[in-house]
Amino acid sequence: MIFPFQTQTTSSMYIWREKKDQLYFVYMEEAILAGKIKEKARVVAMDFRGHGKSSSENDLDLSIETMCNDVLAVIKTMYGDSPPAIVLVGHSMGGSVAVHVAAKKALPSLAGLVVVDVVEGTAMASLIHMQKILSNRMQHFPSIEKAIEWSVKGGSLRNVESARVSIPSTLTYDDSKKCYTYRAKLKQTEQYWRSWYEGLSEKFLSCPVPKLLLLAGTDRLDRTLTIGQMQGKFQMVVVRHTGHAIQEDNPDEFSNLILNFVSRNRIGPHGVEIPGLRKPQQ
Repeated sequence: MIFPFQTQTTSSMYIWREKKDQLYFVYMEEAILAGKIKEKARVVAMDFRGHGKSSSENDLDLSIETMCNDVLAVIKTMYGDSPPAIVLVGHSMGGSVAVHVAAKKALPSLAGLVVVDVVEGTAMASLIHMQKILSNRMQHFPSIEKAIEWSVKGGSLRNVESARVSIPSTLTYDDSKKCYTYRAKLKQTEQYWRSWYEGLSEKFLSCPVPKLLLLAGTDRLDRTLTIGQMQGKFQMVVVRHTGHAIQEDNPDEFSNLILNFVSRNRIGPHGVEIPGLRKPQQ
């Protein structure tokens, strides 16, 4: 069964309740992986303000503080003062939000952090090109199928099956133009972009929980994370033959990596106790 939750200032979210396990994933983007992971844990997938079908008092307020507060408000609304073990998983901008939420140390039950293909150095360097990138992408689509086709042919996604699930919710129909356009008005939120990624690497390393960084290529690592990885401060996996949207391009491998992370760090009921292996330092 699917249960929607809404509050005045936060996004709607969906919880798969097939299992009674007390381990939850709060996934900071699409619900693509829910079908893969829900056999082992409950999955909560929230769409950020301005990005999905949820509405808020100000959908253009994408400041990192506001988005973090949205996440914490959703968790508070759902579980009160007794949340279960939580693993935060975030991709791209969602990865930044996951890191900032974890760094606040406001979730006493936080048990793990997974960041997907976002690194401070690369992200900061790309910001100067972002307006041009947004301007150059196709803005209007005669149908949802055309938008799905463009997302795959244009290279942003490589998996048609995933695109059919994720793309429709990113679009809205414009009656005046008789076409579909992007729901998120990212070009109007430029004032917040820098704050999403500035200082992200240090914040990631400072989070006092087991951490996993998934990348599409080793060239994405910046100096801070390279040093941290050499010191064993987090686990890193390069997922080959994928683009930026790792979780959509190869959902099977992504799901396995997440569940292996849970098992390796003995998080929740599906953690695995290995004789002679100490619990990783947090």
